[in-house]
Amino acid sequence: MTQPQAKSVETRSAADAAAGRLRVLATSDVHVHLQSFDYYSDNHNPTIGLTRTAKLIADARAEMDRDAAPGATLLVDNGDWMQGTPMGEVAVQGGSVVLRAGRVHPAVRAFDYLAYDAVGLGNHEFNFGLDVLRDVLTTAPCPVLCANIQLTQDTAPLPIAPHVVLERQISDNADLPPLRIGVFSVLPPQTATWDSAHLSGRATFLDMVEVARASIAALRDQGCDAVVALAHTGLGAEHAEPMMENALRPIAALPGLDAVVGGHTHLLLPDPEGKAPALPAPTVMPGTAGSHLGVIDLSFAFDGTRWQRQAAQTELRAICPAGLPPVDTDLGLETLLEEDHQLTRAAMAEPVGQASQNLHSYFTFLAPDRALALAAEAQAAAVRQALAGTGWADLPLLSAMSPAKFGGRAGPRCFTDVPAGPLSLRHVADLYMYPNELRCLVVDGATLRDWLEMAAGYFRHATAGRTGQNSAPLLGDPLRAGHNFDSIFGIQYQIDPTAPARFGADGTLVASEAHRIRDLRYQGQPVSDDMRFAVAVNSYRADGGGNFLMLKSATPVELPPISVRDALQSYIQGQLPQDPLADLPYPWRFAKDLGVSALALTGPGARAHLDDLPAGVRLQEDLTPRGFLALELDL
Repeated sequence: MTQPQAKSVETRSAADAAAGRLRVLATSDVHVHLQSFDYYSDNHNPTIGLTRTAKLIADARAEMDRDAAPGATLLVDNGDWMQGTPMGEVAVQGGSVVLRAGRVHPAVRAFDYLAYDAVGLGNHEFNFGLDVLRDVLTTAPCPVLCANIQLTQDTAPLPIAPHVVLERQISDNADLPPLRIGVFSVLPPQTATWDSAHLSGRATFLDMVEVARASIAALRDQGCDAVVALAHTGLGAEHAEPMMENALRPIAALPGLDAVVGGHTHLLLPDPEGKAPALPAPTVMPGTAGSHLGVIDLSFAFDGTRWQRQAAQTELRAICPAGLPPVDTDLGLETLLEEDHQLTRAAMAEPVGQASQNLHSYFTFLAPDRALALAAEAQAAAVRQALAGTGWADLPLLSAMSPAKFGGRAGPRCFTDVPAGPLSLRHVADLYMYPNELRCLVVDGATLRDWLEMAAGYFRHATAGRTGQNSAPLLGDPLRAGHNFDSIFGIQYQIDPTAPARFGADGTLVASEAHRIRDLRYQGQPVSDDMRFAVAVNSYRADGGGNFLMLKSATPVELPPISVRDALQSYIQGQLPQDPLADLPYPWRFAKDLGVSALALTGPGARAHLDDLPAGVRLQEDLTPRGFLALELDL
């Protein structure tokens, strides 16, 4: 492409001399995928990694430097950068972020190396508690923002600000003032619920839309010419509702915003398929794990008093574009992170036991998932031991477990795949990747049934009548989170997706006469509404994650503190006895002879495990445009 010829200051028109550009570069939901490496499989992965995004950042900055028109860049991150891979957990092991001789959290050092201008907080920054977060932020090389957090009076302050004002010289006319840019950040108020073990009595979060509105006004009052929102939230409804988790659409509609960076739900905006609604403000959401760089180009004109935005353009740049080689890694950043990388690999290589058969999640939504079953057994074994000798010990014990790696927005490589043979800590992390703690809830039969109904809402409403192989509808609802599909072990039941979902994604009852759960039984007998069960479950679900509103009526049972992953490791190592759940059939299957077909998307790695598929499932040979393997099943 021919580069535009530079203009001299003497020959530029008055309009040109009073014009300038700002390029906002954005990452979000990196989740400590700093290296282009999968620590669960101990292999390189070209589809992830900030070391590759770094090359896109450098290229985007260089384009601005080469362009004849004056302008400046701003680099921001929209949160969820501290948790998500074993590297992040090794960094905070023992509650300390110091790795060696004063070295700080690797994500923070990456921000420093890449010269980020501002960083927002996401909900996962609170997974390790406020004290660890405070230690991490103390060494941050740039302003760290969160406008809607409220700390209690007796909680030590965090080194954060609600917003920041940055200045950039966007014109080559020295007589014109710099562009004043206000940046603020908000995150879901549900964070206080999801991490209540760390935050209860210490921090709460205000409504994102209202805080965003107030932040815009405050920044405009401070003379900002442009306002950028780091909104760690997904699309959600068009109109604002109190305390929304996903509020990107109403935030982007607020007057006074010039650019918005979304996140949290790991979507791609602008939507490559053109299915997402157009937003009033220029908006990007750059996926997850460093997969994309968001670019927002804003043009400004000086009206004699202040800079006014004229036009805007948004785009996403992929580190692994379809049909093209992945972009190169930044060797400087790789070198900077090498010690953290090797420390993580060494920690994950610690042996823990043996697996007699392959454990994978490729068919978790349509067939028995041995990986899920093993984690459920471990939960039950740990809770059973804790309940021994208490008044709860005689209750039937069940165990709820949902998949964590199931493809979806994370892509066709994101599946658990643990080979038979020796197991190490990286395999344990692959089987259960979240730092959740173990909980126990006592529920009655009616609550148990509604719990299962809410989980079964993951499936789309399947309509009768078989369709052709290439036109069957998707089995899973793309608007429902796969990690909310709880399977509850210790009971048996069938799922009928031809019935409407009883509950909406927000947990509200939307079809009171609808029932997807059929033939719910315990030890072969129908479950009645007044039966009582103890259920082993993780802290995310027990504390309100996923909008399972029916669990508000459950009775929590106090347990000694133990993480789900520690319980799983102890179970694999034989420190916990084999749980009776191991001898029971898989808890659920689809109801038979429903007369519908559906497509399930899985990873190409599933080809090695086709013997695990149930009857009536057909493999489509061609991969989807995003690289998934399609399976058609007759229900």
